[in-house]
Amino acid sequence: MEKIYDLLILGAGPAGITASVYAVRKQLDFLVISKDIGGQTAWSGDVENYTGYQFISGPELTSKFQQHMESFGTKVIMPEEVKGLKAQDKQIKVVTDKSEYISKTLIVATGKSPRALGVDGEKEFKNKGLTYCATCDGPLFKGKPVAIIGGGNSGLDAVLQMIKISPKIHIVNTASQLTGDPVMIEKVKKSAVTEIHNQARVTKIYGEKFVKGIEINQQGKTYNLEVEGVFVEIGLEPNADFASILTKNQKGEIEVDCSNQTNLGGVFAAGDVTNVPEKQIIIACGEGSKACLSAFKYLSRN
Repeated sequence: MEKIYDLLILGAGPAGITASVYAVRKQLDFLVISKDIGGQTAWSGDVENYTGYQFISGPELTSKFQQHMESFGTKVIMPEEVKGLKAQDKQIKVVTDKSEYISKTLIVATGKSPRALGVDGEKEFKNKGLTYCATCDGPLFKGKPVAIIGGGNSGLDAVLQMIKISPKIHIVNTASQLTGDPVMIEKVKKSAVTEIHNQARVTKIYGEKFVKGIEINQQGKTYNLEVEGVFVEIGLEPNADFASILTKNQKGEIEVDCSNQTNLGGVFAAGDVTNVPEKQIIIACGEGSKACLSAFKYLSRN
């Protein structure tokens, strides 16, 4: 007979890991299923707004989260990618690329992934000079000119990570001005190695074996920028394609109420994959704890 869990947690970012800590404390029989550990936190640079740490890097905070989770002996199935959800007899079946699991309750905490540019050369040069993670890959471009695509907080965070590494940083921004936090904008503008291209968009990425440059269009004028690295930082998309049975908003985010309940009984969601405003690490952690407490209450009443 196939095992039926009390709870399955999809995702091991801040929301999923926090939910797992609460699940242990409530003595639930559960599993965590994820593609990786840390989610977007692992890609973050300097984190200065997580309570209890005046300063900590994203990878360091990810390590702290993982240590906390592992200290409870939490079972994590990884790497596995969720492909679909099925509701059956007041239970939920989770179908992954490797197996199937059945549970009485579910927490979807799969977060978001970087949005692609969708231009010529993007697929060809991925991991050959083009990357979506300055935290992960920035050191590989030491001493090389780079382009950072995006003028929001993600883009500016990438710029601040690269300022001490790269001799020249081109910021390609579709808006008329940078849109990140004022303190970050001020730091970026003070740097002598940055050049801002507002009202501009990338139309092509070119090179040979590796990236040699990008073609951009700025207010109708097309020209090339010679760079050896391209960091795409134009926002994120929710990892929720597999959740066709759940109600989503126009952004593709899973809709939840204040108890993290979705449209389906026993199914909860937490973190950046949901419609909860403000995508922050500390908010995702709080939402993960709420989702687990809601799942526990659902189990107690059903």
